[in-house]
Amino acid sequence: MTLLPLSSRQQIFFILCVSAFIIFLTNLTVITGADYRDGIEILPIPQSLKPLLQHNKPPQLRIHEDKDDFSYSSEKADGHPISQLMEKAAADFGRYRDSRSRTFAQAITRYRKKYGRHPPPGFDKAILHYDCRGERNVYNIDDFDQIWDDLRPFWSIPPLELRKVVKGLLKEDPENSGLSGITIEHGKIKVTGGNWRTDEFVRMLNVFVKELPDIQIAMNRLDQPRVIVEWETLQEHLKVEEESRNLDRLVTNGFSRSRGLDESMSFPIAEWFSASEEPYMNLASKACPPDSYARNNMTMEPAVAEEKYKFPNSGGLVSNFNISSDLCTIGPAIQDLHGMLFAPATMVATKKLVPIFSECKVNVNNDILFPANMYYSDDPRYTYSPENDMPWDDKHTTVFWRGMTSGGSQELNTWRRLHRHRFVQLANSTDLRNTKTRLALPTLNLTTIPPAYTEIKNWDPSPFSEKYTDIGFPELAWCVPDRKCGWLRSFLKEVNATTALTDQFLNKYLPDIDGHSFSGRWHAWLKSRSLGIKATIFREWHDSRLFAWQHFVPMDNRFDDFYSIITYFIGLGNRKGGEEVYIPTHDSTGKRLAGQGREWAAKVLRKEDIEVYMFRLMLEYARLLDDRREMIGYWGSGRRVKEEKVWVWPQ
Repeated sequence: MTLLPLSSRQQIFFILCVSAFIIFLTNLTVITGADYRDGIEILPIPQSLKPLLQHNKPPQLRIHEDKDDFSYSSEKADGHPISQLMEKAAADFGRYRDSRSRTFAQAITRYRKKYGRHPPPGFDKAILHYDCRGERNVYNIDDFDQIWDDLRPFWSIPPLELRKVVKGLLKEDPENSGLSGITIEHGKIKVTGGNWRTDEFVRMLNVFVKELPDIQIAMNRLDQPRVIVEWETLQEHLKVEEESRNLDRLVTNGFSRSRGLDESMSFPIAEWFSASEEPYMNLASKACPPDSYARNNMTMEPAVAEEKYKFPNSGGLVSNFNISSDLCTIGPAIQDLHGMLFAPATMVATKKLVPIFSECKVNVNNDILFPANMYYSDDPRYTYSPENDMPWDDKHTTVFWRGMTSGGSQELNTWRRLHRHRFVQLANSTDLRNTKTRLALPTLNLTTIPPAYTEIKNWDPSPFSEKYTDIGFPELAWCVPDRKCGWLRSFLKEVNATTALTDQFLNKYLPDIDGHSFSGRWHAWLKSRSLGIKATIFREWHDSRLFAWQHFVPMDNRFDDFYSIITYFIGLGNRKGGEEVYIPTHDSTGKRLAGQGREWAAKVLRKEDIEVYMFRLMLEYARLLDDRREMIGYWGSGRRVKEEKVWVWPQ
């Protein structure tokens, strides 16, 4: 056999190498649905390419005790709606990531442009010493819009009156008001009406309390949000705030000396009223715009509302996670399907605009959000631990959920409508009772490339559920009037299985469902190697940082998309067997989403991120209470600050 000349072999080898590299980039583009440079930040870089891209290598994240491998076999976009939703999410996330400020000066400019005001006093310390320096290393120093949205209406209330409102809240009996009082004086914290929630709140404050002026805080110690101002009234407050913006006024970078309140003054009261076991949409609808579905549900078609947040002909898949929890849009459709909306257990509310700090709220509430205490605590029921977590490929291909029978008042004639109970009945094969559900399926015309998808509405999920779901209540409790739930046992079975948080990571797919309020396990789900599936009506401090279909899978509060979601990832039927209902598996796509969520949570949901959020929140709140609030703030441009070139995270 005649050997080719050496130069020819070198040419062939070079051509093969170039071809292999092009194929690699092409597959990576298809996998991520985005530009290949975006994909490189999400997926591990092959060893042979690392020297070429060393300048883009992200810093080592402390949460990773080991290295995950998110590589997987190529699953080309097949026309499924989820593929399209992930492609859009990747693009949205890319814009978010690329638009963040890189220097202190940029952060100041962006703040003024967004809010029409100077940053609060201490803003330079917050960013240069708490956000970006040392170990905190905050990824996005601009992502604090939730703070502004929460505090903005209170600019309409003069500082003295606002301090009197807070003082009045703290003078009430905590057992009746459901509030704890937190007073900061000379860098020390005093608590009244405390409980476990205030313990964690104080732990967060202690990180930076020496930087704060004297203030008082009213903290909600109940599960559910408290403040709901009618829409027309709220617009008046917002108008006053907007008209008071002024960037031309000189400001001083420091708070005023504390001014106490004379105990002989009269203090406003919040006018609390009980709304437990009352339809919450009666209150919520009045907090919605006049042209909203919640205010016009008797005359508007339900499909009109659904079109705003559902992908068409997709088996009910959520395309806009924000709107899927907007009670002004979806409230009438789920008002009898979510426990807080038709049978809240601890609802004590007010229609007055009062500054109450809460861990969660629905979109029409006016509570001030702070990072939930259980996200900051070390409680093993809520805190992620890698103890039993494992690589994706070693996990069970199972949709796993355990939870308490919470969510609302459980009574014989209402329990089937509670959201957790509905989910168990829908997803547990022993409780399906001939249930039919909607499903996204490829059309039978396999010559279409990519295949087109359609929707059926009468699919029987019981055989699939029996094989792939493990969902149920480990205990039945808190029924009315029988707290031991004797009557409920004739309808639902208890699951005799451990509910330790770490044991749940043995499974690939972990739904997260509201209880009485938000679910405190959500951060643990995101930090794990499993894929979180989220259904909620509640808003939390971190929402703007998480991108549905990029870091987790969104699910409708009616759960009518549940089987469209899990059959996409797990697969359904067998093409070779000629089965009429067939969906190819997308296991590797699930692996990628879970990996992206884990990597991202390690950057933006750390304790350090919680501390920085709280510091920024307290600076803004303290300014609101200051009699000179229009004359205090950070005036400089930031360009002369020594740490001007602060890169908050490598590109």
